[in-house]
Amino acid sequence: MSVTYVIEFDVKPAERDRFLALLNDVLDAMRAETNFRNAVLHRDPANDAHFMLYETWANHQDVIDIELKRPYRAAWHAALPDLLQEPRRISMWEAIRSTTPAAAVPPGP
Repeated sequence: MSVTYVIEFDVKPAERDRFLALLNDVLDAMRAETNFRNAVLHRDPANDAHFMLYETWANHQDVIDIELKRPYRAAWHAALPDLLQEPRRISMWEAIRSTTPAAAVPPGP
């Protein structure tokens, strides 16, 4: 069953550009992973140093055993203590329903 992680980051304002550069490298690399489903990075409109990453993978155990250990994540993980004002907050979710805009649904018979 797929799993979605919602991860919040409170970034040190002076480290915002470095945070985004490192995270964008990780997001670009993980697009090629077989078990990757999607990711969306959000910015708080009231605080441009507060971010939320919505990330979906096919399998939680695969994320733990394989994905988090990928070499392209090393620089990102090593830099987090210097980039963040406080530890990131991670919650895990399982989808029970999904919907798309009506225009995206093919017409029925």
